Amino acid sequence: MTSANIPTTAPDRTLAAAGLVLVYAMVIGFTDNFVRVIAAEAGLWQFHATRSVMAWAILLGLMVPLGLRLRPRNLRAVVARSAIHGCAMLIYFGALAFLPVALVAAGLFTAPIFVLLLTRFAYGHAIGPVRILAVAVGFLGVLLVLGPEAAGDAESGMSLAALLPVLAGALYALGNIATREWCAEESAETLLGGFFLALGLFGLIGMAVLTLWPLSGGSDAESFIARGPVWPSGTFLFWTFVQAAGSLLGVGMMIRAYQLADASRVSVIEYVILPASALWSWLLWDETLPPVAMAGMALIALAGVMIALRARSTA
Repeated sequence: MTSANIPTTAPDRTLAAAGLVLVYAMVIGFTDNFVRVIAAEAGLWQFHATRSVMAWAILLGLMVPLGLRLRPRNLRAVVARSAIHGCAMLIYFGALAFLPVALVAAGLFTAPIFVLLLTRFAYGHAIGPVRILAVAVGFLGVLLVLGPEAAGDAESGMSLAALLPVLAGALYALGNIATREWCAEESAETLLGGFFLALGLFGLIGMAVLTLWPLSGGSDAESFIARGPVWPSGTFLFWTFVQAAGSLLGVGMMIRAYQLADASRVSVIEYVILPASALWSWLLWDETLPPVAMAGMALIALAGVMIALRARSTA
């Protein structure tokens, strides 16, 4: 990571951003495959709080040798972006307690659509037909990867709970736009610190609430959400530390990518997280995907290639 500032008028460096997103996808795809191990040991809120403490310990340890700048230049903008991204992740994980995983993931990956709409109508950025087509192709690929149950659940889930993943996607999109529009002069490590601080505070609040008013969940997802603080095991601490270190690297690369290029381009390239996660699932757990999902991955890759080639021809 670097603490170099990116001025608001900096030209797009889409190809460099695409490389950073690829690193982010491979790292996060690996670490997220072990959330199932963490969920068997402790709850969501304790995981967020513990991971944030570890992430901040790593940041502080690297601050002097790497010359990291953690103090924000615009505190209000960093706090706002951190709160938005933190809320998006809490809603995403919280929806898992009530909805199928396919529907939740499909809702979160509506983010590129919201990025496209917000950058056009809120900030007046021009969007060409290539980017519009890339969003459509990438989202179709997401639906194919998730399977036919995602479309069925989306049609039948006409309730407030079914709107939560879409709300998470909208907040995630707004946070990604804020990375360049509000926080262009911030260092990547400053935004990383703010992100983990927000999630850590949310985690502490959740642990306090569940300590005072304990809940009991039925399904695995409900247990993960409703579980209060427990005495951490060595397994939980080890994989949470792996999550903290991996998230620092991966999310740092993602933040840097959104600082280097327009959010509507980067958000489409970010679709690569799905095939990256599937690759690690196959390598780690021998979980394979059906041919339809493989076709979806090809469409996701095509969407990213469309954006990259368009950026190169424009340059």
